[in-house]
Amino acid sequence: MAHPAATLTSLLRASTIQDHDEILKAANAAIKASKTDIDAQRTRVVALLKLDRFDDALRAIAEGGDVLEKECVFEKSYALYKSGQLEDADRTLETAETPFKSTRAFRHLAAQIAYRAEKFPDAADTYRHLSQASGGLPGEENDLNINLLATRAQLEWNGLSNILDEQERQPSRDHLEAFETAYNAACTCIARGDLSRASVFLKRARDLCEASEDLSADEKKTELLPIVVQHAYVLARLGKGAEAAALHKSIVISDISEAPTRAVAHNNDVAIDVAERNPYLTQRIIESVTALSGSDKLFECQASILRRNRYALDLQVQKFEGVESSTSKLILESPSPTASAEIAGLGVISAAAHARMQTGSKALKEILSLLEKRPTDIGLLLTIIQLYVQMKNPGPALSLLDAFLKRLETASTPDHEDVRFAPGLVAVAVSLCRLQGRQNSIRAELAKASRHWRAKPEESAASLLREAGVELLRSSNVEDIASAGETFEDLVAKSDKDAVAVAGLVASFANNDYAKVEPYLQSLTPVERLTAGADIRGLVDAGVASIPSSAPLSKKRPADGEAEKAAKRRRKKRLPKNYEEGKQPDPERWLPLRDRSTYRPKGKKGKKRAQEITQGGIVKEEETLELVGGAGAVKVEKASGVQGGKKKKKGKK
Repeated sequence: MAHPAATLTSLLRASTIQDHDEILKAANAAIKASKTDIDAQRTRVVALLKLDRFDDALRAIAEGGDVLEKECVFEKSYALYKSGQLEDADRTLETAETPFKSTRAFRHLAAQIAYRAEKFPDAADTYRHLSQASGGLPGEENDLNINLLATRAQLEWNGLSNILDEQERQPSRDHLEAFETAYNAACTCIARGDLSRASVFLKRARDLCEASEDLSADEKKTELLPIVVQHAYVLARLGKGAEAAALHKSIVISDISEAPTRAVAHNNDVAIDVAERNPYLTQRIIESVTALSGSDKLFECQASILRRNRYALDLQVQKFEGVESSTSKLILESPSPTASAEIAGLGVISAAAHARMQTGSKALKEILSLLEKRPTDIGLLLTIIQLYVQMKNPGPALSLLDAFLKRLETASTPDHEDVRFAPGLVAVAVSLCRLQGRQNSIRAELAKASRHWRAKPEESAASLLREAGVELLRSSNVEDIASAGETFEDLVAKSDKDAVAVAGLVASFANNDYAKVEPYLQSLTPVERLTAGADIRGLVDAGVASIPSSAPLSKKRPADGEAEKAAKRRRKKRLPKNYEEGKQPDPERWLPLRDRSTYRPKGKKGKKRAQEITQGGIVKEEETLELVGGAGAVKVEKASGVQGGKKKKKGKK
């Protein structure tokens, strides 16, 4: 009978990727013959890893003792990584000997662990060095490009895109050559909010996957499912609900092998037509299909979205107290204040639960008192501001925001300053000032934000700095233009391919420092090319378009000339309602009603008065009385039954 060790050696020489079960059997037989055979023990560990039996591999390493554990540092770390024990995997990998740490295998595994542990800057740095170094295996470059694109997408999702160059953030034509790179480039576009381009890349990824000759039918089906799920999500975000629903109906969600992708697919399927569903039934479905177990785990950006969706369903089924208690607890446990988008979202949900889903003034009345208890809750503050803006009353909103920002400025700690000048808050302040026409306040706010972020080159806010520079360039103040020049100068120093920054730098220093802008003039598009298709004569003939001013009307008295012009205006003739053209108007229309010939008084007094003016009636005696001082005379009715100016007394009977 052949020796087990010799059998194992001959099997390893003739083995292929399909022989892992046979290798495991031979390794077990060799270990049974000699328990101190380190080669056989390590072979068993590798075979178990190839068979995806990671827990068994960890037990085999533990049974081998310290000697085997020292020999299998890489294998143990990999088994821990695949089992979801990321911290233990990282610690185990750090115990490796120094020469091994410089190998490509070690760095690949370190990048994978960092990626799954959501240490995306470390993963991106490792992948970048691997792609730049030489000595890679055939096909490794493609894998590195796929992983590097996935890492960039995660950096975008987590708000860490500032560590990437602008060129790295933009997808290129090279990413359209393989379905994996096209899919990851689409994920990067989704994270940046470029949904239209993401849809194009996803369609390309789907076509390439279906046309691939290197994949079997089952493999194509497995690879296509995540692409279709992502494409349906993008279509729903683009407002194409019917197309997204049709695409989701083509997906058999139970066929998705990865539990996190399956949970996301279930969530998206429910969210597409959630308005037509029973919220109580929808809540039960979501709770059952999105629960994960074991080592399956969502990324935090995915988990936060699913968590917010569950809170939204709880609000629909009127679980207000539970939602408010849960969200308030998470908010109070987080650092305060914080510019975290996740915590800000929880603040909005907490406000909705506290107001019992009311809107307008009723909601404001409820949540304004809540702001006194949590004065540093940015989500709550933004909710109140949004309600004020919806009610077309931006004044109190700006006052609340100013008070909040001043509280952060008085704290004068680095964390408070970062929150104070967070791009989102600065954008809200600028928008509110623009609603009230406070242009000087806008420039002052952007200038302060620009100074803050230029002092922190390691934490760049490029989009905010670009907007600040453009706004400051519009000012006629020399200090604002100088600040704009410094802002664009910092942006160009970080990336000379930023066209907006280069143009802003040239515009800032063109009048006073030509030597500074001369190196960048060749990179700008010539004016002749920009105006090549312009019809100058047509523009001159059309005249200058004027924009109606939104400035408030002046309360000052108009000038004399304007008053005369206003006085000369003739009013439009107004005709009576019963006017008929050609008919003679009533000549007595200007007389009072009682003086017209057609007047007929009503009542007893009226009839008596009418009898007095009729022919044959009693004739009244009148007498003329002279007024005192020779002021004239008047006729009055003579009193009847009066003798000598005295009334005649009646005698006794």
